[in-house]
Amino acid sequence: MKKAAIPALALLVVAAACSGGGGGSSGGKVELTYALWDDVQQASYQKCADAFTKANPDITVKITQNAWDQYWQNLTTQLVSGEAPDVITMQASYYPQFVKNGQLLDLQPMADADKVDLTQYRPGLAEVWVKEGKRYGLPKDWDTMAIIYNADQAKKAGVDLSNLTWNPTDGGTFEQAIAKLTVDANGKRGDEPGFDKSKVAVRGIVPELNDGSQGQNGWGDLAVSNGFNYIDKNPFGTKYFYDDPKLAETVDWFRSLAVKGYSAPYDKTSSLGTDAVLNSGKGALGITGSWMIKAYLESTEQKFAFAPLPTGPQGRKSAFNGLADVIYADTDHPDEAWKWVKYLGSTACQDVVATDAVVFPAITSSSEKALAAHEKAGRDVKLFVEQADAKDGTFLLPVSDHGDEINQIVATAMEEVWLGQKEAAPALSAANEKVNALFASD
Repeated sequence: MKKAAIPALALLVVAAACSGGGGGSSGGKVELTYALWDDVQQASYQKCADAFTKANPDITVKITQNAWDQYWQNLTTQLVSGEAPDVITMQASYYPQFVKNGQLLDLQPMADADKVDLTQYRPGLAEVWVKEGKRYGLPKDWDTMAIIYNADQAKKAGVDLSNLTWNPTDGGTFEQAIAKLTVDANGKRGDEPGFDKSKVAVRGIVPELNDGSQGQNGWGDLAVSNGFNYIDKNPFGTKYFYDDPKLAETVDWFRSLAVKGYSAPYDKTSSLGTDAVLNSGKGALGITGSWMIKAYLESTEQKFAFAPLPTGPQGRKSAFNGLADVIYADTDHPDEAWKWVKYLGSTACQDVVATDAVVFPAITSSSEKALAAHEKAGRDVKLFVEQADAKDGTFLLPVSDHGDEINQIVATAMEEVWLGQKEAAPALSAANEKVNALFASD
C-alpha cells in the first residue's frame, strides 16, 4: 500500500551502519522493534504482536509508527546511527537502494530452511523481492487503484462513473464527467456556457501530480492504458522509456485540466493532499488506492464511493503494488526477527489483518477474507479485487536500481510541465536521457 513516490533518501549516500540495531535483550528476553507508517494498520499489527509473544514468550515486539514522510526521514537517521528497527515495513520500489548499501538481510536461506510456502501469496508479490537469487522480503499486502468520488456531488451532477472511457485527445467520457462535476462560484458547471474558470467552487478532479517517477495515483495508470511502458524489464531493468510520446500525451492531458479550470493550477494545489480536499467538498473525484478504503468510506464529512478507473486505448490498467517485511542487516536478533517476519507473512497474522479489513493481505485466502469483511460491513469495494484479477488489468510499478535518483529526475521534469515552464515531450525526453545515463555508469 501507499503511493510509491520515492522520497530523496539521504541513506543512499550513507554507508551501511556498522553497529547493531533494534531493541535490547536481557536474561534471554528479546524486544524487537517493528516500523510501520500507516496508523490505520497499527492496531491490527499490535494484535499480531500480542499473539506472537503469547506463542514466543521470550520475544516482545515494540511497534513504532510514523507518517509517510517522517517514516523515511527517521529511517535514514536510524540507519546512520546504527539504530534502525529490527524489522521494517518496506516499499518494493525502495528496497534496491537498501540492498545496494548492504542494509537488508537475505531471507532466502531462512525461508528455505523453514519451507515457507511462497505460492500462498497472490501471484507476482513474492517474486519482486528477489534480486540476484537473494530474497529481501516476505509479502504482507497488495493494492490496486480506482476512482474515488463524492457520491452526493455525482448524483447532483447526474453523472454515471461506472464505466468511463479515456483518451488523451478529448479525455473521453472521463473528461466529460469531470467537466460536469466542476462548478463555478455562480453554479455553472464546467460544460455549460458561461462557466467561469477563474472562480471555481468545486474542482471536478483533484489529481495527485506530485507523484514522483511512477504516477501510481493517476498519470501512471492512464499512461499505461495509453500504451506507455516504464522499463525494458521489471523488476531490475536497465532502460527506461520516459521519452515515450504516449506518456507525454497523457501528461499534456492532465495539464489541460488545469488550463480548463477542472483541476486547480499546480501552484495553487493544496499541500494537504487529495483526501483533505475531497473531504472539504471542494473537489469531486480523485484517483486512489485500496489502502484508502476505510479512510474514505468512514468519512464523517462527505459520502464517498469508488468507481473503476476509466478504460483507455489499451484497456483499463491499474498499478499493482505490494509491501513486504524486511530485516535490518545489522540487527542484534536475526533469528528472532525472522520468526516475527515469518509470522507476519503467515495466515495467523494476515487473517487478523483481513478481519479488520485495513488492507488486502498478500496471502490469497486472507485477501478473500478481507473482501468478505468489507462486504459484511457494507463496503462495496470488490472492484479493487476484480481489477487485480482482470487479465492484463494491472502493471507492476517499476523496481530497479537508482530508484531515488530516477524519482528526483522525473519529478523535477514533471513539475516543470505542471507549472507550464516546459512542454511535456522535450522535458520528459531530457529526463529520460538522464535516467538511462545512471545505468550506463554502473
